Amino acid sequence: MSNRDGSDISMNSKMKCLAQISAVALLSTATAASANEGMWMPSQIAEVGTAMRADGLQLDPAQLRLDAAPLNAIVSLDGCSGSFVSPEGLVATNHHCAMGSIQYNSKEGRDYLADGFLAKSLGEELPAEPGSHIYVIEDLREVTADMLKGVSAKLNGFARYERLDANRKALIAACEEQPDRRCDVGAYYGGASYYLQQKLEIRDVRLVYAPARGIGNFGGETDNWMWPRHTGDFGFYRAYVAPDGSSRAYGQDNVPYTPKSWLRIAREGLKEGDFVMVAGFPGATGRLRSAEEVGFNFAHEPLIQRLLSDYAAQIKHATAGNRDAQIRYASILKGAENYEKKLAGDLAGADAIGLNARKATEEQAYRDWVADDATRQTRFGAGIRELDGVVAENGRASLSRLRQALLDRAQMLSSARTLYRWAKEQQKSDAERESGFQDRDRNEIIDRLTQVERRYLAAVDRKLFEAALEEYRRLDAKDRDIAFETTLAQIGPDRLYAETKLADTAMRLGWLDKPAVTFEASADPFIKLAVALYPGDMAAEHAMKDRAGRTQAARAAYMKGLLAYRNAIGRPVYPDANGSLRLSWGKVTGQTRDGQIWTPFTTAEGLLAKHTDKGEFAAPDAVVAAIRAKNYGQYVAPELGTLPVDLMSSVDITNGNSGSATLNRRGEFVGLVFDGTLDGVISDWAYAAERNRSIHVDSRFMLWTMDKIDGAGRLLKEMGVQSASNP
Repeated sequence: MSNRDGSDISMNSKMKCLAQISAVALLSTATAASANEGMWMPSQIAEVGTAMRADGLQLDPAQLRLDAAPLNAIVSLDGCSGSFVSPEGLVATNHHCAMGSIQYNSKEGRDYLADGFLAKSLGEELPAEPGSHIYVIEDLREVTADMLKGVSAKLNGFARYERLDANRKALIAACEEQPDRRCDVGAYYGGASYYLQQKLEIRDVRLVYAPARGIGNFGGETDNWMWPRHTGDFGFYRAYVAPDGSSRAYGQDNVPYTPKSWLRIAREGLKEGDFVMVAGFPGATGRLRSAEEVGFNFAHEPLIQRLLSDYAAQIKHATAGNRDAQIRYASILKGAENYEKKLAGDLAGADAIGLNARKATEEQAYRDWVADDATRQTRFGAGIRELDGVVAENGRASLSRLRQALLDRAQMLSSARTLYRWAKEQQKSDAERESGFQDRDRNEIIDRLTQVERRYLAAVDRKLFEAALEEYRRLDAKDRDIAFETTLAQIGPDRLYAETKLADTAMRLGWLDKPAVTFEASADPFIKLAVALYPGDMAAEHAMKDRAGRTQAARAAYMKGLLAYRNAIGRPVYPDANGSLRLSWGKVTGQTRDGQIWTPFTTAEGLLAKHTDKGEFAAPDAVVAAIRAKNYGQYVAPELGTLPVDLMSSVDITNGNSGSATLNRRGEFVGLVFDGTLDGVISDWAYAAERNRSIHVDSRFMLWTMDKIDGAGRLLKEMGVQSASNP
C-alpha cells in the first residue's frame, strides 16, 4: 500500500507529471460515469441542479431548500428518516425503522411483530418506544468561525478537543434557548468546516400502522441486501403536540401536529428509466478517508463480522423455544444480523473493485499534486504527514476498544455505568459536563434506561455477558481493567444477577438523582462494577480526546488540500455523510451482471413464487389469496401488467437513509428506500456506479396492502388517496 507523505520529490519530473495526468484522467472518467454519485447538502444543489434537470427533474432546483416543499416535509427519526404524508402529522417510514416500537408494544398474546398493527382511530394509536422523537429540520447554517474561536496550533490535542467541545456546547446552548428545539454541530470535510443543524423536536410519537411480519419483513435475513426483493418495508408513525402547538411528552389531550408541508402521493407510478430522488439523513460514509484508514478498516472487518455473527448466534441460542424472550430481543438480533451481513458485502465489494489499489492511486495523485508545488507543500504537506501518524495511533486504540465495548452487552452493567457517570457529571456546572450528560440529555437517558424493561431477561443477559467476557479476556493484560476483573472475581457470576436491583425499572430510574458517594457505598453488584470501571474509563477517554484533537487538526489541513486539489481537476466534492439532511438522485434501473439480468421491478407474482408458508417466506393468507385472484385494483403498473412490489434505482444512499421518501420528478411520493444490494454496499467507502443500487418499496404496493389487505381506508383518505375502501 502506498503511504507517501508528500515530502519525497526525487521522482523524475516527467514521470511524476505522467502519473498525475493518468490519475486525473482516471478520476475524470469515474466522475463522468458516476453522474448520480453524491449525497449533497441542500446548499450544494446549485452545483448539481443542471445535472438533475438533465436527468429528468421537473422542479426548479432552487425549490430544493429547507424552507420549501418537498424538503421541509422530510424528518429525522434519529437513526432513520421519514416524511410527513398528511396534514395531520402522519409520518411514513420503514417497517424496520418502526420495529423497536412494534417490539416494545408486543408481548405473548399481543404479537404485533407477527400480526402487524393498525389503529382504527386516533385514540387507538400507541405510544412509540421510549426515546422516540420526530425531528423537523429547520436550519442548517455554517458556524466554522464560531467553532474555531480560540483554536490554534499552540494547543495540544486534548486542549484542542476541549476548546472545540466548549465552542460546540455554546453554539448548541444558544440555539436551544428557543423552546422545543434540538440542535447539534456537525463536522464536515473532516473538521475543515462546521454546520449547525436546528430541528424542531417532537416528543410525542405514536405507532399508527405496521403490516404483518410476512409483509414488512418478508424474506427476513435470507433476502436482506439481496435482489430480487419482495418486502413491504413500510410503516407509519404520527407526531403529536400539546393543544397550543408546543412539543411535550405523551399526553392524552395532545393533538396531531400540523406540518408546514406534506408529500403528495403520486397518482402515476414509476417506470423504468424514470428520474427519482431521495431526501433523508444518511448516517456515515468513509469516502474521504485516507488510503491508510481504509486499508486498516478492511484488514480488521473480519474480526467485527465474526463478533457480530457470534452475538447473533448467542441471542438465538439463549432465546430458543421462548417466544417472550424472542420478542424482547428481536430488534437487537435484527440489528446484529443486518450489520454482520453488510460487512460481508463490504469485504466482497472491496476485493471486487480493488479498493485498496483504487484508494492508493487516488490518494497518490493528491499527494503528488501537493509535492509538486512549494506553496502547496507549505500549506498542506504537514497536515498529510501528521494525519498519517495519528491514523496509525487511532487504529491501535480502536482494536482495544472493540472488545472493551462488549462488556456493555450486559444491560445492567451498561445502565449502571450510565447512572454513575451521570452522578459524577452532576458535580460540575452544566456547561462543563460531558456531552451526553448535560441537562438537555436527561430525558434521553431516562428513555434509554426505560427501554431496557422490554428488552431484558436476566437469564439471557447472563449468557450474553459471559460470552462477552470470553472475548474481553482475549485482550492483552495491559488493555484490560484490573480493578474491574478483581471486583468481578470477588462478586462472582451468580451474585451479579441474583443480588442486583437494577432490573426493576423504578429502582433503576431511582438512581438517577443519587450522588456519586451513594454509588461508591452501594452493594449492588453491577454498580460496584461500574464504580470499578470508572477510573479506567476516564483515562481512556482522556487519551481518546487527545487523539481526537490531533486528528481534527491534521484531517482539517489534509481535507483543505484535498478540496483544493479536487477543485483544480474540476471534481465537485460532497462531504461524507454525517447525519445531516442530504439529497441524492438517480434513475429507476436494473443491473446486468455475469449470467444475471436484474429487472428494475419485482411483482406480486414473484412474491407468491417465494411464498413457502413457513419461516421468513410466510406471507399472510390474505396476501396469498389476493395475489392468486389478481385482485390488484387501481394499483397495477400498466408497463408490467401487474402489481409492482419493490423497485431498484441508481440513487446513492447509506445507513440512516432507511425510511427516506422516494420522490418522482415532480417531488411527489412514490415509495420508500429501505436497502441496497450486497455487492453495492462498498460504496460507503468508494462509489462504484456499476455496483451501486438502492432498493425501494413501491408506493403502489404500500397502498394496495393498506387498501386490499389491512383495510386502512382511514389512513388512505387522510393521505388523499381514493380507493375501493375509501371511495
